[in-house]
Amino acid sequence: MSTPEINQVLAQMRVARAQATGGAAVNETPQTDFRDLLKKSIDAVNETQQTASELRTSFEKGDDSVDLAQVMIAAQKSSISFEAMVQVRNKLVEAYKDVMNMPV
Repeated sequence: MSTPEINQVLAQMRVARAQATGGAAVNETPQTDFRDLLKKSIDAVNETQQTASELRTSFEKGDDSVDLAQVMIAAQKSSISFEAMVQVRNKLVEAYKDVMNMPV
């Protein structure tokens, strides 16, 4: 997720907290669905992986416009973004389990 998206989610959490405690929300932000933010992030990771794959294929075919450094940087970006997505997924699953184990 990008920094503006994270700030938007944090602002929504602050508004929800203020509403839950009975306080008035100071800065209301436009409503963005968490599902949409998550989907955009997953799509961005997928796009990064596709780009890396295309560069790798072009390099393997002997395309002179693609050099090894480009391929390696794209592969590392793809790997890092995927690992970050996996960590976010793990935290979401952990939070879901915590909520499911809460006594009613």
